[in-house]
Amino acid sequence: MEIWQAVILGIVQGIAEFLPISSSGHLVVLQHIFGINEPGITFDIVVHIGTLCAVFAVFWRDILSLIKNPFQKMTAMLIVATLPVVVVGFTLRDHIEIFQQTFFLAAAFVFTGILLLIADNIKHTNKTIREMTFLDAIIIGCMQAIAIPPGISRSGATITGALVSGLTRETAARFSFLLSIIAIMGAGILEAADIYQSYEGVYRGDIPAFMVGFITAAVSGYFSIRLLLELIKKAKLKYFAYYVFILAALLLVDRFVFNWFFTA
Repeated sequence: MEIWQAVILGIVQGIAEFLPISSSGHLVVLQHIFGINEPGITFDIVVHIGTLCAVFAVFWRDILSLIKNPFQKMTAMLIVATLPVVVVGFTLRDHIEIFQQTFFLAAAFVFTGILLLIADNIKHTNKTIREMTFLDAIIIGCMQAIAIPPGISRSGATITGALVSGLTRETAARFSFLLSIIAIMGAGILEAADIYQSYEGVYRGDIPAFMVGFITAAVSGYFSIRLLLELIKKAKLKYFAYYVFILAALLLVDRFVFNWFFTA
C-alpha cells in the first residue's frame, strides 16, 4: 500500500467514523474514484485501533469509571444496545457486498440524511442515563444494527435513536460514542479472525503505511468527535444531511449518465 493511500483512508476513516456521514460508505466511494483497491483486513484493524484511541482520548473519564465500577447502569445499557448489531451483523456478514452497489449506496446516504434531519428537529429531550430504560437501549441498538450497510452512519443512526428515546443531546452523543467502542472492538475481533483463517500477514514494506494510517485515523477521529459534540448541542446535524444528499445525487448522476467511476 502506498503512503498516500494510507493517509487518505486513515483520514476518511477517522472523520467519517464519528461524523454522521458513514465511514464505510466513504471508503467505498474513494475506492471507486481513486482506484484504490480494498485496503485489506489487516489495515482495517490498524485504522480501527486508531479511531478507538480517539474515543479513549475524549472519553477516558467515562471509560475509567466503567472499568472501576463495571456493575453500573451504563454498562447494562451498553450491553443491551449491542445485542441487535451482533445478531444482524452475523446475519449480513456474508452479504454486505450487495449494499456496495451504487443504487443501494446512494439510498443509504439519503436514509442517513433523513435521520439527521429528524434528529435536528427533536426538541423535547430530558432523559439522562439515570432515566434511561432497557427499551431505550434496545431502540438505540436497533438503530445501530440498521447502520451496518455502507452509507448509513452508525453515529447518526444511534444518536437519532437516542434522541427519539428522549435522551438529552449530550447524553445521546456520549452514549453513542461509548457504544462505538464495543462496535469497533467487535469489528476488529472479526477481522482478526479473518486474518487467522486466511493467514494474511503484514509485509514489512507496508508497515510505514500502516503507521501513517493509524496516526491519521486517530488524529482525525479525535477532532471529529470534538466537532460532533459541539454541533449536536446546537442542533446543526442538518448540514451533514445536505452533504450526504448531494453525495447521493452525484453517485446516481455518475452511475446513470457518465459512468466515470461507478458502473454497477
